[in-house]
Amino acid sequence: MSANRFYKKDQDKPFVEDPSKSHTLPARYFYDQDIFEQEKSAIFYKNWVYVCHRSRVAKPGDYVTELVHDQNVIIVKGRDEKIRAFHNVCQHRGHELLKGCGKAQMIVCPYHAWTYDLDGTLRAARETGSIKDFDKSEFSLKEVALEEFCGMVFVNLDGQAVPLREQAPELEKEIRSYVPNADDLVYADCQEFQPQANWKILVENFQECYHCAVAHKDFSVLVDFGDEAYNPYSNGIFTSHCSTRTTRDSAAYQVSGNDIDGYGGWFLWPNLTIWVYPGEEQLSVMRVDPLTPTTSYERHDWFTKDGTVSEELEGTIKFQRDTLQYAEDIPICENVQRGLKSIGYNQGRFVVGGDRVQVTEAPVHHFQSLVVNALGLKIGVE
Repeated sequence: MSANRFYKKDQDKPFVEDPSKSHTLPARYFYDQDIFEQEKSAIFYKNWVYVCHRSRVAKPGDYVTELVHDQNVIIVKGRDEKIRAFHNVCQHRGHELLKGCGKAQMIVCPYHAWTYDLDGTLRAARETGSIKDFDKSEFSLKEVALEEFCGMVFVNLDGQAVPLREQAPELEKEIRSYVPNADDLVYADCQEFQPQANWKILVENFQECYHCAVAHKDFSVLVDFGDEAYNPYSNGIFTSHCSTRTTRDSAAYQVSGNDIDGYGGWFLWPNLTIWVYPGEEQLSVMRVDPLTPTTSYERHDWFTKDGTVSEELEGTIKFQRDTLQYAEDIPICENVQRGLKSIGYNQGRFVVGGDRVQVTEAPVHHFQSLVVNALGLKIGVE
């Protein structure tokens, strides 16, 4: 039995600009197939999406292939040392060109061997010499907008998009205040997860620490979420969740390094969380990709000074993987996903405006506002 039988669109409570007066998005926005399809073009095809760290394409010919929602993209370093991105599709008959990651002198289609240079130009097309008016220059690979940001590589399928650095200048300053040498870090490790939950539920879980004291006991000891140390705020397309104080006396993991004393946490629209844990210098990101309306793929990439994982960092990674993700956050989000299909629920309210900034859900409202604006929605607007 569908929840929509009980909750019609004209019965939705208002989602408004003031989070203290607003209701949350209706439940159907977290499982409806039509909404999922709208998000693909309105959100993921129009915004900057993280694909890899620059160290993964460090030398000419190095390449990585990545999905942006359902669109396959090649990221490759050219002979001129420039990193470019292309749609991963041959311009002859549409065959996928490359898989995974590796090194190539040329990009050769495995179907009919059309051959492209690392800058995307078509260099050879077998048996085409007799084709009338065939111009190889018309069949170069289709380039995708690319930008480097704090050592990370982002792509945008919308060629007219405003540069990421212009959209989030303060974010770059904050990240570099924790990791001044972010550009020089090297890809070291990754963990993968496949939660049975809508991608927005996973993002929203990161966007508030109202649940931290309940669900993340060790994390709440490691990071000081008191009002003097922690002051989350949203600015355009990002939200900051940084704390100026952490403790080395925590059951989370052993902190012995002295490079980073605080905790840096940021969300970058539409689907990236950025982390700096206390301890030795490192930076990590988790990308949240929608697979279906109710399933997602998460990949947490870690970058270190020399691309190795020390004993201390291994403890950090283990804590993040086994405790924060597998034991705590993923079960929470999967429970929310199941609950949103209940005929006994449609919308809730945001917990904001209290005396303790730790419990504010204003960043969740900000994220939902970005979704609403991207989809051009008016949900019970007053």
